[in-house]
Amino acid sequence: MDIEKIKYDIKEMIIQECEKDDFRPEDIDDDIELFSPSSGLELDSLDALAISMGLQKMYGVRLGDSKDFRRVVTTIEKLAQFVKNEKDG
Repeated sequence: MDIEKIKYDIKEMIIQECEKDDFRPEDIDDDIELFSPSSGLELDSLDALAISMGLQKMYGVRLGDSKDFRRVVTTIEKLAQFVKNEKDG
């Protein structure tokens, strides 16, 4: 799987699932902490659930518990690597 495509698709999914329509994928930096104020996304726990469900829908990958989620869903880069590793096996 192409990592750049995964990153772009994840950004689109976050924008759609979290209803952040004033953002474009290009507005989200690959290395910014998604749940930090510096991202500008203002994501909360409901958004975390939406992201988790979106990943399952798009890629068939599941994040176990909230600890796994916090470990994996930190940046677009780490999230894309997780998806790639899960899909490439």
